[in-house]
This record gives sequence, structure tokens and C-alpha cells, in this order.
Amino acid sequence: MATMRLNHLNKIYPNGVQAVFDFDLDIEDGEFIVFVGPSGCGKSTTLRMIAGLEEISSGELLIDDVVVNDMAPKDRDIAMVFQNYALYAHMTVYHNMAFSLTLRKEDSDFIHERVMWAADILGLVPYLNRKPKELSGGQRQRVALGRAIVRNPKVFLLDEPLSNLDAKLRGQMRKELKELHHKLGVTMIYVTHDQIEALTLADRIVVMRDGYVQQIASPEDLYAKPNNLFVANFIGTPPMNFFDAKIDGDGFVVINDVNIDISKTDSYQALKSRGYFGKPIILGVRPEAITIERAGVKGVDPKHKTTVQLYELLGSDALVHFNIGKKNVLARINARQILHPGEAAFFDFDVNHLYYFDKETEVAIYA
Repeated sequence: MATMRLNHLNKIYPNGVQAVFDFDLDIEDGEFIVFVGPSGCGKSTTLRMIAGLEEISSGELLIDDVVVNDMAPKDRDIAMVFQNYALYAHMTVYHNMAFSLTLRKEDSDFIHERVMWAADILGLVPYLNRKPKELSGGQRQRVALGRAIVRNPKVFLLDEPLSNLDAKLRGQMRKELKELHHKLGVTMIYVTHDQIEALTLADRIVVMRDGYVQQIASPEDLYAKPNNLFVANFIGTPPMNFFDAKIDGDGFVVINDVNIDISKTDSYQALKSRGYFGKPIILGVRPEAITIERAGVKGVDPKHKTTVQLYELLGSDALVHFNIGKKNVLARINARQILHPGEAAFFDFDVNHLYYFDKETEVAIYA
């Protein structure tokens, strides 16, 4: 187990392209950190700098308070699991897992003990005599993890390890990874473009875009209080709805011809005190913060009228598409509430769960 300090890391390639800008992060012993962002955002490059597979252009990388910038990858006591499992096809599961210890010329009894320990944790004991081609994708992924954990490294690095699996198997492996982390108590850094993996696995999430860190927070804080428009749009499934809007002096946020009363919210006071009255802003609304009912339902306030465009059943939930003006909007509702395309409906927003962003800077405005 280990602490880690990424002290203003930068990566500039010989052609002048900068892939990572001023990456700064303290990682606690035993923490599960996830780097998330779209392709090309610099997350894998940062991971490779930690592993020693990419040279650090500037800044310091410290493991247990020791600067390791110039240390060879094999001397950093780090294990890395790649997107492609990189298993030796001619070796059995046992020998794949034992290979790194064999290279180190460890005692055979010690190697056997470590392999059996890892195989037991990962549920691989029945498969130790099989070769990789005889395993499922999930089993091969567990072998790749086993090959890493037999070494008992200070830090695990995982570079999109589940991206080759189908959706059901990814869900199962997420659970197994989280349980493995609890059992081992080791520091893990995990790279993914999948925000669901990030939200379900991480103690803290680092959101990246174009080489820059956008926000570092727990999954709960990241979802509830995104720093800016990019984070708000990237985190959450289905994504947040955004509207060009204005705040008027009577306590309404105005979208096209729709007026939403926010006068009793803390956000209204924050917008007022910061001079946003009459200025264009961006309003964000998560799909689950929208209620929508068919016309004629008792107790429904009829002031926000629309027409259902599409109804998508997800199981226990459903997605409803409708328009506000020319803007397509997505609501997430209970599937027991069935709506049909073309029928009239009324919608409303949960005013205590709206998000406001500066139009120019795209930075979030909070009370």
C-alpha cells in the first residue's frame, strides 16, 4: 500500500503537443481513484507517466514521499493491468499468474502460495490448468488481475480493463473489482471513459478534458455539484438538459415562453447577489428532476403544457422526450406512468435541483 503525490505533472511530446497540463493530486493510502473523460483527454497518458512508460516533462511524481521520476518502471513497485489482457497463449492460467514471480527467481513454494492465494480471491482455482483460449472474457480479465496482485505491489494501475466485455459482464466485474479493492486495501488508479464505472467504483473521481483536470471529487459531490458545464454534461445518465435562460426580477427563470418560479430557492438569492438578473445564463436540469403528466390528471398544474414526442421503456424507469419551444427535453419517470407519443402533457421542474452556469465562462453558480 502507498500514498502518491502527482505534483503539477505535465507531458509535452517532442513535436510540441502537450497532452497533460499541470496535473496536481494527492492520493491517500488505499484509495480507489478513477480518471475519467472522453478519448484524448490525457487520462491514459497520466497513468503511463505514473507507470514509468511515459517520461514526465515537468513536475514530480512521489510514491511514499520518494520522487520516482527517473526510476525505472520495474523499480516503482507498481502493477498495471491493460485494456488487452496480454496473456501468454501457450501458458496455463497458473503459469500466466506465476510468470512475474518466476522472472524474479522467487522460491517455488512462495510462488505457489501467492498464485493459489490470488486464484482463491478471484475464483480461478478451477481454471488453473486451462489456457487463455479456453476462458471467457471475464475469466481472462481476472487472470490479468491475478497476474498483477500476486506481486503484492504498492499501487495498481488499471487502463480501461473492462472495455472489451459486454454490458452484463462489465457490471459483474465492477462488483468484483470493488470487492477486490476492499479485500486488498491497496491503492488503485483506474482509467475509463465510462462514467458509470467511475461513479460505481471510485472513492474520488478525476474528470479530465483536453489534458486539463476539470474537477476532483467524490462520486456523490461530483454528481450533485459539478464545477462547470462540461462536468455536468459528462456525469449522469441520461445527460443533463441545458437551456439558454434569463433570471427576471420577479423570481422567475425564463426559458422561451416558460417561466419557472425559483424565488424561494437559495440559488435565486445567489443569482441576485451576483448580478445575474437580466443576463443570459445556462440552466441545467437533470431528467429525474422533471415531472411530466398527461393532460387531465387531477392536481396537475396546467401552466407548462407540451406534447409527448417519444416514450422509451427502460424497465423500472422510462424516458420521455418532449419539446420546450424547439428544444428537445428528456425526462426520467417511473415506468408505471405510461405516456404515448402525440398526447398532450404537462411538465414541471424540481426548482430545488436546478443548475445554473455562467454563459461566458460555463462555470457553475452556487449559493
